[in-house]
Formats: sequence, structure tokens, C-alpha cells
Amino acid sequence: MTTQSPVRVRFAPSPTGHLHIGGLRTALFNLLFAKHNKGTFLLRLEDTDLERSKDEYTQAILQALEWTNIASDEPMVIQSERLERHLEVIDMLLANKRAYKCYCTPEELLVRLAAQNIDPEFVKYDGHCRSVLPQEGKSFVIRFALPDEQTITFNDLIRGEITFDKDQFDDFIIARSDGRPVYNFVVVVDDADMGITHVIRGEDHISNTPKQIMLHKACGFTPPQFAHLPLILGQSGQPLSKRDAATSALEYKQLGYLPDALVNYLARLGWSHGDQELFTREELINYFSLDHVGKKGAIFDMAKLGWVNSMYMKEMSDEAALAAIKDIRPRFEAELSRFNKAQLLALINLYKQRTKTLVELADEIKMVYDGSNPFLDDELAQWVNKDTVAHMKQIYKTLDELESFGLPQVTDAVKAIAKEHELKIVAVAQPLRIALIHKTAGPGVFELATILGKELTLSRIESFITYIQEHMPIAR
Repeated sequence: MTTQSPVRVRFAPSPTGHLHIGGLRTALFNLLFAKHNKGTFLLRLEDTDLERSKDEYTQAILQALEWTNIASDEPMVIQSERLERHLEVIDMLLANKRAYKCYCTPEELLVRLAAQNIDPEFVKYDGHCRSVLPQEGKSFVIRFALPDEQTITFNDLIRGEITFDKDQFDDFIIARSDGRPVYNFVVVVDDADMGITHVIRGEDHISNTPKQIMLHKACGFTPPQFAHLPLILGQSGQPLSKRDAATSALEYKQLGYLPDALVNYLARLGWSHGDQELFTREELINYFSLDHVGKKGAIFDMAKLGWVNSMYMKEMSDEAALAAIKDIRPRFEAELSRFNKAQLLALINLYKQRTKTLVELADEIKMVYDGSNPFLDDELAQWVNKDTVAHMKQIYKTLDELESFGLPQVTDAVKAIAKEHELKIVAVAQPLRIALIHKTAGPGVFELATILGKELTLSRIESFITYIQEHMPIAR
């Protein structure tokens, strides 16, 4: 798809709740489209729902965008600050007979419809006030006067040509009785004034598009091009809900996902570039095109997100991983005070290869630090036998006598003991791993011992020997 410069797009969240994961993907697709076409990405806060808009939601939205490095190229537009401009355009529509004051109450409309035997379940305004003279002192709304065209057709850049019949609409309200303009009107004025060339948003806005196109034309504006993204769905095929996954974008930070990993995953929800799964931000910008956005809803898969995140974790530096953990757990380093920074970084290096989120990584390191998890009976039954105590005592004595407690020395010492007793190394390594972290699933046991250091390693071996002597008759 070729586009003419200059491309200008916008992401326009409403601060009536936290930024939904679908909203974050919409922001991302707008950003990628703009950057791919050397255009401009803008942010507009649609805060005209005064009752529901809250500053805490505004801050949460901005924090989510900042966390994922989605930034506006120009100062953010605050919709509520543009009321004077919105009212100016409404006055122009009134003067041009493209809008009119409607004094009808809902009850009056129902009476007229009943007289015509029209089902009140399908209330549609009958245009009664188009020719009514001003009525002083009576409350009114402002309605848009539908044009004469029988159909409204637009070319959706993802879905192709979409046509709506005029009979699907009535003279819809563009300003409430308190004078406040409504959503479909203000977005048209804002998009026009901001020079928006392409509106990329969720498919739930398709029904708003014909109204906005009619308003653009009535105001003398050039309508932008529209592209409607497929919804994000849960495993059931229904719109994503909290039953399927976290729906708040910022929640993924606290769950331990990396912003670039989340961006990578969201980019692939509904868009593809061959079979490639992992992208740098630069690659996403270079490859992104609406031509490769699908029409069907995309299934949100937490397992796939976990895999993407694990790949990003493997590639990040240990220092960066530590900083990221501390960003969501500020006291992480202080709570592991017995470990120095070198030990923490070494454990991060060891465990980031085995975990999918920063939370998992931090939890694993905390468990290594605590060394207080209960032993697992099935693992003890598998790896502890009548000779285990003797072997562990020999390992203790051998490691205690080492002058240098480095990885080669620890490895050679334990392997020598296994060879002496004609055992496979796993028969010695697994009990040692249980002694150190109380489970058999974990990274290299020799690396673990080296990181923990001689004193802590020997202390845990000694505690393990005591435990199996006291709790396992086979080892006595």
C-alpha cells in the first residue's frame, strides 16, 4: 500500500479507565504506520466524558505509553480544552442549515411514533424539528441534518469497500441539552484541525465511520482514510476479558513482561511479516503495512507471550535485568542483602535462561536466597538412598578442603567423587542440587554452588544431611 506524505495519525484514548491491551495495540499500529511512512504520530486525550474521566486514568495511560516507548511527535491535544472551537463549528453548521435545534422530549417522540404504529423498540427521530421555529426558554439538543445521499460508502484500508444505507441513521444528536458536543462530532473537528490523514482504530468503531464522514463533508473538511483493526479475542473466541488475560496494559509491567517483548507480541496480533516472530523496533517500522493486517480477530495467547518474553530476557544484559526487576520490586536487592551484586548478577545470568518473566526470575532467585522451600517427597524418594549421606559427607569434606572455590575446582571435585564410586554424575549432582535449592529442577549445580560460595554451600549440604538422617529411614 502506498500512501502520500505527509501521513498524520493519532491515538485518542479516553481517561475513563486504564489503557486496555487492545488500545495499546491500536497505539502501536498507528505509531508503526506513521514511522514507516515518515509521518507524524499524535496523541489526543478524549476527556469530554466529564463524569467518568479521572486524572488517575490519564496518568496510567501516559505511563503505559511511556513504558512501551510510544511517544507523540507533537504536544498532546486535550479535547476538553477545545470546547470553544467545537461550539464555533456547531454554530457554523446551524447557520448553514446542516444542523438544527431539536426541542422534542423523548416522550413527545414516542407519542408521535405510536400514532404512526411504529414499534417504540426501534425509535428513530422523525425530523420533526427541522422546520420548527425557535422556542424561547425550552431545552433543546442539536441534531445533524442528514444529507440527501442514499448511501455512505468508504474504502476501509483493511476491509475494502463498506457501504451503509442512509435508512440506518436518523438526524443524530451532535450536542446535548447542556450544550456539550458529543463524541462523533468532536472527533471530526479535532481530526480535521490536527490534519489527520489516516484514522486507524478498532473495528468496534466501524458503525461510527459513516456519521463522521457525513460530518466531515458538512463541515467542509476532507475525510481521512479509515482502517479498522480486528479485535483481540480470548481463547473462547469472544472479546478479550479478564478471564483470558490481564486487560490493563500497565498490568503486564507488574507481571514481569518486558515492554519490547509486549510490543513485539502485540504487533503480531493481527499483522504478519512472513513467518518471522521476533522483531526489533526498527524491523517493525520497516516492515509494517496495513496490507498485512488481517480481517479476523486475533487470539491472545499467554503462552506465546511468555515465549516471546523469554527470548527477550535471554538477550538482555544481567545489569538491565536487575534494573528491570528493581523497577517492579524496588526492595529486591535490599531483601537479598546477604548476596552481593556480583552474586545477584550471576544468578540472573543463570536463571534468565530458564524463566519467562521478570517475576519468575525474581522469585527463583529469592528461593535460592531463602533456601527454605520444603523438600519434595517424590524427589527425595528418587534420589536419596542408603549411600547418600556418605556421599554428601564426602562432598562436604572435599569442597571444604578446596583452596579455590571456582567453577573448575568444584566441578572436578564432585566428578571425582562420582567416578570413585562408579556412579553417573547425575546420581551425585541431583542430591547436591536438592541440598542447595531443595528441588531437582534448576540450572547447573556446579554453577549454583560457585555462586553461593563455599560457606553457604557447605551449610546447606550439612542441613541436608541432617534432614535425611532425621526424616528418611533408608538413609540411616
